[in-house]
Amino acid sequence: MPRVLIADKLSPAAVDIFKQRGVDADVKTGLPKEELLKIIGDYDGLAIRSATKVDKDVIAAAKNLKVVGRAGIGVDNVDIPAATAAGVVVMNTPFGNSITTAEHAIAMMFALARQLPAADVSTQAGKWEKNRFMGVELYAKTLGLIGAGNIGSIVADRANGLKMKVVAYDPFLSPERAVEIGVEKVELDELLARADIITLHTPLTDKTRNILSAENLAKTRKGVLIVNCARGGLVDEAALRKALDDGHVGGAAFDVFVEEPAKANVLFGAENFIATPHLGASTNEAQENVALQVAEQMSDYLVNGAVTNALNSPSVTAEEAPRLKPFVALAEKLGALAGQMVDFGIKGVDIAFEGEVSKLNTRPLSAAALAGVLRPMLAEVNMVSAPAVAKERGVTVSESRQEDSPIYESLMRITVTTEKGKRSFAGSVMAGAPRIVEVKGMELDAPFSPRMLYVNNLDKPGFIGSIGALLADSGVNIATFNLGRIDAGEDAIALIGIDQDPNGKLLEKIQALPHVKEARVLSF
Repeated sequence: MPRVLIADKLSPAAVDIFKQRGVDADVKTGLPKEELLKIIGDYDGLAIRSATKVDKDVIAAAKNLKVVGRAGIGVDNVDIPAATAAGVVVMNTPFGNSITTAEHAIAMMFALARQLPAADVSTQAGKWEKNRFMGVELYAKTLGLIGAGNIGSIVADRANGLKMKVVAYDPFLSPERAVEIGVEKVELDELLARADIITLHTPLTDKTRNILSAENLAKTRKGVLIVNCARGGLVDEAALRKALDDGHVGGAAFDVFVEEPAKANVLFGAENFIATPHLGASTNEAQENVALQVAEQMSDYLVNGAVTNALNSPSVTAEEAPRLKPFVALAEKLGALAGQMVDFGIKGVDIAFEGEVSKLNTRPLSAAALAGVLRPMLAEVNMVSAPAVAKERGVTVSESRQEDSPIYESLMRITVTTEKGKRSFAGSVMAGAPRIVEVKGMELDAPFSPRMLYVNNLDKPGFIGSIGALLADSGVNIATFNLGRIDAGEDAIALIGIDQDPNGKLLEKIQALPHVKEARVLSF
């Protein structure tokens, strides 16, 4: 009988589900890391919330571990690369606490608008400072949503019920979906300039980190209210404290912080600041939902081998896995290439299969490709949630098959349609490994490396030497170098596998080389 350790507090109903499905579940919450390391080797599964840290030491000690189940969305407390390397599936429950988190954001808006925490403290202290706590109405105010996915759309619905005007910035939000959820789609600068209240509902990625920077905070309206119930790190906390003290920002309410537990923070003590201890998902209903979901998912995997809501593993049956595995890897990496190569709102994604791969079950391949496309902006998206996430944002997803492939035994092509046009990328599996075979209509043959440079340039003499010299001067070693071009003197591309991470200055120098049109750093 498989054994699962429940290391964080879950609903008792979750324990019942494990037992009903033939899984032995032990509840041992609040374990110090040393104790967890001693016992984790006895378990096949580990069920957690946010308290238990599943780092590389825990993964290394978990010799029999097959699955980590997170009751909730965020997996910041799980070392996913270490788990993947050890063959441990990491699952989450992406939709179980959406309503609860959205309601908390609305509650924070009201608390800010009417200064409820400070007014409560003052009144219970025997004061009657009626004139001190002059509030503002939410009615007819403009709410700016940064992120209009599952939670953001729920907040929009509630805000529309309050008769607010809602504008939203989300690169994945289509005009049609914006109309459907009752928001006006705008660019970030316009949102900053118009919003009376800003709420954040986006994951923390390299593109969203400090999205409310000192520079962007300065673009907001004087007196703006800011609510963050999403992820710590979306707002520059030091810059926000200065804006609060200066009076430019009228108030802020945070449920999440860069460092948690937040025993101390630069924002603490500001007169117009409200803090809660990451309560976004803390309702009885949400706790019950995510606990039941994680128990069901983990049991299905341990007993039947079914994979659901996995962040690091494709959802395929045991019978399909051997044949699909190399193509799933290709789909994810090719999708990641496409996702990192677009900077504008995605309107559509088309996945085409040619040759032998077209005869396989391509649904998990399309889901893997779509997850790869979306992940650069939505770090927590996975194969299961990607189609729903795309639908929420109005991204059209299509799939096509062609049994013949002119050159390759199997070919996969991803075409991304954005507000600025289309970009297409093709790949194949050779000797069991995924490879890039076409970018921008130019043929080449390049392996995927963990770190890569993409350079688009005019094919002129001296380019290879110049870029090689820049990399050498910066201490960056070239692992692979692959070229494609239209014709001599015309459009060309280089995909360069590198052993070290390039810094921003190096990328600027590459971009400044003669005839270079575009330069990007890619990671896989």
